[in-house]
Amino acid sequence: MANKTKAVRLDSKSERAKLAPRGVPYYASIGRDLHLGYRKGTKGGVWVARRRVAGKYMGETLADADDIHPANGKTILSWTEAQDAARRWAGGDDAFAAEPGAPLSVAQAVEDYLKFLEAHRKSAATARNRAKNDIVPPLGHRRVDSLTAKDLRDWLSALAARPRLTRGKKGQPARALACPETEEEIRRRRSTANRTLTILKAALNYAFAEGRVANDTAWRAVKPFREADTAKVHFLTPEEAARLVAACEPGFAELVQGALLTGLRYGELTRLRCGDFTPTANRLTVGKSKSGKPRHVALTGEGRSFFSQLAAGRPLRDVMFLRPNGAPWGASHQARPLARACERAMIDPPATFHILRHTYASALAQSGAPLGVIAAQLGHANVRMTTRHYAHLSDDYIAETVREKLPTFGFNREDQEGAS
Repeated sequence: MANKTKAVRLDSKSERAKLAPRGVPYYASIGRDLHLGYRKGTKGGVWVARRRVAGKYMGETLADADDIHPANGKTILSWTEAQDAARRWAGGDDAFAAEPGAPLSVAQAVEDYLKFLEAHRKSAATARNRAKNDIVPPLGHRRVDSLTAKDLRDWLSALAARPRLTRGKKGQPARALACPETEEEIRRRRSTANRTLTILKAALNYAFAEGRVANDTAWRAVKPFREADTAKVHFLTPEEAARLVAACEPGFAELVQGALLTGLRYGELTRLRCGDFTPTANRLTVGKSKSGKPRHVALTGEGRSFFSQLAAGRPLRDVMFLRPNGAPWGASHQARPLARACERAMIDPPATFHILRHTYASALAQSGAPLGVIAAQLGHANVRMTTRHYAHLSDDYIAETVREKLPTFGFNREDQEGAS
């Protein structure tokens, strides 16, 4: 994606409102021999593009500006969308990239970092989605070297204050949820803002490390919200887990059992194939995970028996878990059957599929499994997240073990008398 060049007079509605109406567009350079123009009328304006070819300009009207009505990405465009449209008309992002040595924009820094992630580290789908929705719209046009700590703190505060969004139906935009201002809701929004800040700072640090910007003071001074990521982990007891499996519909019960026996995410489970189960090694191979790296998940005897029955006599390339109609499980297919099962099993509050993963990890922690082992089973890149969620359960096990195993030294006279 090419640099988003900031033009002071064109990049906001309030600035454009100060311009006098005229037939000749106000132009801003957005690349080599490429300009984006704004033709101001008495009732709003339109975006136009022009490019120089063989010493002469060629022009094209793109769409209305979002002066009166909000941008819709097609007939009404924002400043950033108009830049993209101008570059597409001119021949693509690469054909009219920013001038060599031009100041780096936040949008370009983020895009460079995402490309690095995709090429060298792991899937960047989540980071790209957060950047598209929460970083580029408010900050993408800014020059990285113009950012201040206050700019970033204001952005972070606004992001945390924004209500949560719910996914719209196909073809429809997301809508804001009217959430109560409880401590937990505030914590969740701040936690989400912290994760987005991590992506932005990683992108800016990457630009700094690559020598694209000379100073990193502004974003180093911005700290995430404190105590926003210490969510209370909910998990099922063994008795609740058994009730839940018994209440599941045929076909879905196997999927829930698989989650409880492995701690796999929903997507990891539904991508499993029969050949991913190795009975001789007593383990599953997860080829594609959130971290982008494959991993092996060790199974208990109960887990080995379960997957042996599930894969018996089936081709290795068959999808392991299938719906009752024989089709694979798709995205979000789990939500409704799980809600119905929780209602029948009287699980309150209702469990999400991710709670099954927490149940698996919590059971290991309570049994005294080292946090490094739990992290490896869950596919965490390190023990930081594992420690955050499950260390307190491991501490309970340690405390119980100490009380059970540490001998009495006889310092307490009451204990001595009672023993005699």
